[in-house]
Amino acid sequence: MSGNKNPNQKQINIELDEKMAEGIYSNLAIINHSVSEFVVDFISMMPGAPKAKVKSRIILTPQHAKKFLKALNDNVQRFEKANGTIKDYEQPSIPMNFGPIGEA
Repeated sequence: MSGNKNPNQKQINIELDEKMAEGIYSNLAIINHSVSEFVVDFISMMPGAPKAKVKSRIILTPQHAKKFLKALNDNVQRFEKANGTIKDYEQPSIPMNFGPIGEA
């Protein structure tokens, strides 16, 4: 057996170039949504800095947002099973004043 859950599922060849493989650091995500899309802004915020910069914006359909939520939850559960509970530290509220709110 091949180990695939669905034998009719086609494989996708995904390319990852060197620049993209470096990744982008983010320690804050802001999520807005409309009836047709979810917008996730990944932000890098440094302690004491008066400004934070959006490093990446990902736009998802509601269906893909739900699939992403499930996949992320599954991965967090597997991580915690292998490494212990991830501590959730309380952060002070950060006033956000950029861009439109939940508009499409």
